[in-house]
Amino acid sequence: MKTGALAMALLMSIGGTAIAQTQTTSPLPSPQPKVDNHAPLPGANSFTESQAKGKIEEKGLTQVSNLEKDKDGIWRGMAQRGNAKVKVAVDYRGNVTVN
Repeated sequence: MKTGALAMALLMSIGGTAIAQTQTTSPLPSPQPKVDNHAPLPGANSFTESQAKGKIEEKGLTQVSNLEKDKDGIWRGMAQRGNAKVKVAVDYRGNVTVN
């Protein structure tokens, strides 16, 4: 009888461990959009002012203003993020950076 109780306890502890492991696993993270860490990148920018504004707004920023393309082909301007005014830039690849 002692052997049976020991075997049952062993099986329960193994089974409990397996259940605990399946409950603590997390789902795979969703893929994040690829952003160049060195953005904004200089280059021949074919985005119009309207398209650059749209890229900025896609990132959840509002009240985009004062957009101008600089000598490096980077659209630079201002936008609103929450209650803060921030500087924004859009490079030729569509990378949006916020300062």
